[in-house]
Formats: sequence, structure tokens, C-alpha cells
Amino acid sequence: MLSNLTPFLLHWAITAFALWVASHVFKGMQFKSTGTLVVSALLLGLANAVVRPLLVVLTLPLTLITFGLFLLVINALMLLLVAKLVEGFKIDGFWTAFWASLFMALLSLVLGAFVLGGSPEFTIQTSPESGSVWL
Repeated sequence: MLSNLTPFLLHWAITAFALWVASHVFKGMQFKSTGTLVVSALLLGLANAVVRPLLVVLTLPLTLITFGLFLLVINALMLLLVAKLVEGFKIDGFWTAFWASLFMALLSLVLGAFVLGGSPEFTIQTSPESGSVWL
């Protein structure tokens, strides 16, 4: 059971750290307390798991027309949604959320590669005999 909990906690910690760093980089993004930051990270993960896929499907034609760039707008909207739901988390406007979400995505990608990238339980293999790794 703990083996299933570890990846969740690591992703949660990476998201919280990325939110914290983004709040220091972007002046229009602020957290009232550490508890607000932790709750925001949890809610952002939940929104990305539940709401984001629905938005991606509903906006698929627009995403295809923009060659996937509309996904950046969806990421910003997820950040704005969390800011609306969590009291003490403030984002000044859409463009702050847009650039902050782009920054957070890149930072999370780098941190995830260092923290999660090397262990076998976080990789997906195509087949045992091929030895190639996708993620």
C-alpha cells in the first residue's frame, strides 16, 4: 500500500514546490500561508486529474487548430480555478496564471526527471524483450 502512496506524495511535493517557487518569481501570485500552499497543490493535482481532461476533450477542435498551444490556456485556467477555490491563494490575472503555469510545468518536468526518473517503478516499458522505455 505504501508503494502506491509514495508516487502520489512525491508528485504532491513537486507541485507544492513548483507553486512556491512560482509565487516568488511572479509578483502577481501570492499565498497567505504554508497551509494554503499545501492545499492549493493538492487541489491543483485534483483539478488536473478530473477537470482538465474534460476541458481537453471539450476544446479538442480548438486544440487541434492551434497545434496544441491551447493546452497552455487550459493549464492557466486550472491555476485560476484553484485560486478561486482556495482562500488565501491570489493570482492577479490571466497572464500571470499563463506564465506561472508554463513556468511550473517546466520546473515540474525538470524536478520530476531528477526525483522520479531513475527508478524502475516510474517507467513504462513497451515489452519485456524490447528493453525500450517510454516514460
